[in-house]
Amino acid sequence: MKIRINVIVPLLILTAATAAWSQQPDGGAQQRASDLKQSIAANRARLMKYQWMQTTQVSIKGETKKDSTDMCHYGPDGKVVKTPVGPESPQQQPPQHGLKGRIVQKKVSEMKDYTERLKSLVSHYAPPDPEMIQNAIQSGNVSLNVAGGIATVTFNNYYKPGDKVAFALDTATKKPRSYNVNTYLDDPKNDIVTLANQFASLPDGTNYVQQTVLDAQGKQIQVTTTNSNYTPVGQQ
Repeated sequence: MKIRINVIVPLLILTAATAAWSQQPDGGAQQRASDLKQSIAANRARLMKYQWMQTTQVSIKGETKKDSTDMCHYGPDGKVVKTPVGPESPQQQPPQHGLKGRIVQKKVSEMKDYTERLKSLVSHYAPPDPEMIQNAIQSGNVSLNVAGGIATVTFNNYYKPGDKVAFALDTATKKPRSYNVNTYLDDPKNDIVTLANQFASLPDGTNYVQQTVLDAQGKQIQVTTTNSNYTPVGQQ
């Protein structure tokens, strides 16, 4: 069964927002959210000068189905270009015939449809859309919590009713800590989809998503993506 879920999370970049993250009084959620929107675009511009390695592992019900490595960089259109490296994927098993073959084909078709819908859903969250952030601000669906040195800006009903998107930043370093999504495909109780992102910084201060874990609980699919070895484009 061939399953490929391209979660283009390297685009999901946050810079340190201004000192307002730690200095504004409670109630400044909308201002901080506006700062966040601007910081996303600024950091993305810096990251586009880099290339990096990305490893992706796909597992279903705890069993690894795909393990791949790609060299990544941004193309002229601003989208991530991936070039596979390492050994090629193993050849697929020949199709089975008869009743068993039809059952297998049906399952493969259902899984393909599910993963395509899953990719479409994730595309509305990663990368975060500045316009959707602005809509959430205007709708009043944003809240702020500062505790333990972490400022968390949460957007409710970001793309779907009842979903939640949370950005967490370190108030001391002004660096992003995490970006988490809690959403669903069809049923908000049985088709839960979560996206957890952890950040790191390059020597020049540019932030990037170090690891992303996508968990589609309805089908017990988990996709773990790790980004590393960032170098300026053109430098070996």
